[in-house]
Amino acid sequence: MPATESGQKRALGLSTVAFTVCFAVWTIFAIIGVRIKQDLGLSETQFGLLVGLPILTGSLSRIFLGIWTDQYGGRVVFTLTMLAAAVATYLLSFTSTYPLMLVAALGVGLAGGSFAVGIAYVSKWYPPEKQGTALGIFGVGNIGAAVTKFFAPFVLVAFGWQMVAVVWASVLAVVAIVFFFTSQDDPELVARRARGEKARSALMQLEPLRHQQVWRFALYYFFVFGGFVALALWLPHYLIDVYGLGIESAGMLAALYSIPASLFRAYGGHLSDRYGARTIMYWTFFVSLICLFMLSYPQTDYVIHGIDGPIAFSTQMDLIPFVITVFILGFFMSLGKAAVYKHIPAYYPGNVGSVGGLVGMIGGLGGFVMPIAFGVMADLTNIWTSCFMLLFLVVAVSLAWMHFAIRSMEQRVAGEALAKLPPLAELEHVHKPEEHHASSALIDDWRPEDDAFWQEKGRRTARRNLWISIPALLLAFAVWMVWSVVVAKLPAIGFTYSTDQLFWLAALPGLSGATLRIFYSFMVPIFGGRLWTTVTTASLLVPAFGIGYAVQNPETPYLIFLVLALLCGLGGGNFASSMANISFFFPKREKGNALALNAGLGNTGVSVVQFVVPLVITGGVFGVVGGEGQTLSDGSMLWVQNAGFVWVPFLILSTIAAWLGMNDIASAKASFAEQAVIFQRKHNWIMCWLYTGTFGSFIGYSAGFPLLAKTQFPDVDSLKFVFLGPLVGALSRAATGWISDRWGGGRVTLWVFILMIAAVAGVLYFLGIKDQPGAFWGFFAMFMILFFATGVGNASTFQMIPAIMRKETVRLMPGAPAQDQVRQGDKESAAIIGFTSAVAAYGAFFIPKAYGSSIASTGGPEMALWGFMIFYVTCVLATWWFYTRRGGLLHDVEHGGGGGATPTSIKAAA
Repeated sequence: MPATESGQKRALGLSTVAFTVCFAVWTIFAIIGVRIKQDLGLSETQFGLLVGLPILTGSLSRIFLGIWTDQYGGRVVFTLTMLAAAVATYLLSFTSTYPLMLVAALGVGLAGGSFAVGIAYVSKWYPPEKQGTALGIFGVGNIGAAVTKFFAPFVLVAFGWQMVAVVWASVLAVVAIVFFFTSQDDPELVARRARGEKARSALMQLEPLRHQQVWRFALYYFFVFGGFVALALWLPHYLIDVYGLGIESAGMLAALYSIPASLFRAYGGHLSDRYGARTIMYWTFFVSLICLFMLSYPQTDYVIHGIDGPIAFSTQMDLIPFVITVFILGFFMSLGKAAVYKHIPAYYPGNVGSVGGLVGMIGGLGGFVMPIAFGVMADLTNIWTSCFMLLFLVVAVSLAWMHFAIRSMEQRVAGEALAKLPPLAELEHVHKPEEHHASSALIDDWRPEDDAFWQEKGRRTARRNLWISIPALLLAFAVWMVWSVVVAKLPAIGFTYSTDQLFWLAALPGLSGATLRIFYSFMVPIFGGRLWTTVTTASLLVPAFGIGYAVQNPETPYLIFLVLALLCGLGGGNFASSMANISFFFPKREKGNALALNAGLGNTGVSVVQFVVPLVITGGVFGVVGGEGQTLSDGSMLWVQNAGFVWVPFLILSTIAAWLGMNDIASAKASFAEQAVIFQRKHNWIMCWLYTGTFGSFIGYSAGFPLLAKTQFPDVDSLKFVFLGPLVGALSRAATGWISDRWGGGRVTLWVFILMIAAVAGVLYFLGIKDQPGAFWGFFAMFMILFFATGVGNASTFQMIPAIMRKETVRLMPGAPAQDQVRQGDKESAAIIGFTSAVAAYGAFFIPKAYGSSIASTGGPEMALWGFMIFYVTCVLATWWFYTRRGGLLHDVEHGGGGGATPTSIKAAA
């Protein structure tokens, strides 16, 4: 039966009140956390974790609560959620230690999960044309954060933080009981019960989550809601420490951010109904970008050397402009929150619970991750405004993705009409086909599987692109790993950074490089290999020049080094796009050798940088242009800037060669959506795990080995030898592919991980006796075995992927012709190879960072090494269970028992 107007108002009013109280409880740590931090002497990172854990629970629970609301009704689920959160909040008042507070905080977070319940419940009462306004009004419940900031400080000062927990828990329990006895089941649930229908299964409700569009909405909400929650939690702390306010004043001023970011959500829903959610999102992102740029700019002193002497001035944002800017930011974020949820019932009317739950979960995770990130960035950079810098980056990425996604949709709709437009429509009268020639770099006819075509011109073209690609990739690896050598020299030339800070510099290129690989792996089919190789190679000039200038001044801020370390990750991203590009040029019978040469010789860039840099920094290679050297304590000189400058001429030559000598293949064009099918493949994620164990270990050990050797064996001049590790790993990858072809990638991978476990045990043994003579050489030998094993494993895991996908496509496409099955398998294999390389590259971040964290917490790297060993054990088990055991996917293939392919037949994709 249709919902009555009185029923709609009752459901909306009760849900909004309940959500307001839930939100007040959810953000309780924004106030009491400040006092707890003082009482327990917590660090910034510990404080960020405490205020973020409730956000984690509230986020992760949303998708399940949303599904349960669709199945069992919002009345029951809302009530039980509030009661559970009330119990956890009440128990919080009895805790006195940090670990117990973290446990209680997880329970408090259930209050935040109520958002998904309310969205699913309220949306079922209203027609589509009114849902934006209704859900916007419901979202006003975010004002609960302001309620906590207004009243909690006074209760805290008068009675203590424990009383705040008791009062907030009691109110939440009362509201839960009132809600249950005064609310009604939604019309859809009532109608379904009347028909005797069962609710759809959770699996069916999760089906829309495979759409890329859902995840794009989730990123928007990560900023507009996650950023709102993060700032709501962080602002009192920020105002107290930056502007010296008391907790009462800080709470009330922070409320000036929370109030507009909550109340105007209802207005955002109205504007979305009237003008469209897309328009509101554009305004939200543009204004937020401007506000966050202003808030990000730190207090800075400038001295300009003028004609009549120095001119000094400083920039800073005083309290009143800060509050006004934050108010504006909160206002537009509130509009954006409503606009995001206007999309969901319009696009997914039958899955509001699951889709809304996922989007809410990702947004809530932003509220969990970002306060922790704010604390970490404050600790690392020593700059208070670093929190706004992070938000600026998030909103910039969101705006770019939204804009390009919209443009792509518009072009698909316009179709042929847009395709017929000349590049410059206003000059249409000069665009005559006979006056223009097609680009010689674009190949329209490419048939590498045709022997005649291949022999006549295909091989020559493919090899030219390969031999231009290899040095470009080598240089990319060199720039990516340059910090692995530079950090070991910084203390000697006057940079007083802690060991943990140095490991951060060695680790951050791995983090950014791995992240960029995710995007780079899809770029070649979109932009073309020639253009993408040229642009990405040229982009490496930025960190190369930057390092050269930054290391010359010991007063260079640590933040600058962090940025340069992140920019070096541009080199890490190149591997995914380079491999994808070369794979398009060669026929299957030669693809494996081409990819092995590209990857293996490209990987030697790691050993090249660790061999070349120690040599070039000992002399003024670039003369006066390169700058003066740095004097060491023993009177000798170093030119550490050469570590960056040495790559500049080669990067320029490689960029020119890529533009003039490489080609684009027209048939290699594909959209992201066509490639994104791999995200639905189980084996894509399993191979990500295994390739992280091989390539992730190779690149992570390469990044961390020089500094680890220097810190653990300070009396040994290890920088002369460390380049051998990456060299062994790179050459073993190129030289041992035949082993996987002969015996099968799965079996080789299994034994590789067993060898790596033994080698890590050897490293631990020699670290345990590192004060004894010869211990360094035992340590060094164990790492050489590790590097050799990673190289063999890099080849064997890549050999597994095409074999796996050819068997899977037979199962997934049983009625398709064999040729189509092979083509689909090869297409998915190429995408999986690129994506797994992206995920595995995070090893370049996690391994050096694990060393640093282990040394900082225990005094040695042993804890990190034990963690690596346990990880390799999981890789052994996964390889055996899924692939090599009798009944595993590759057992028949690798033992010659059928299955459609033998190791030899899949050699091309190794």
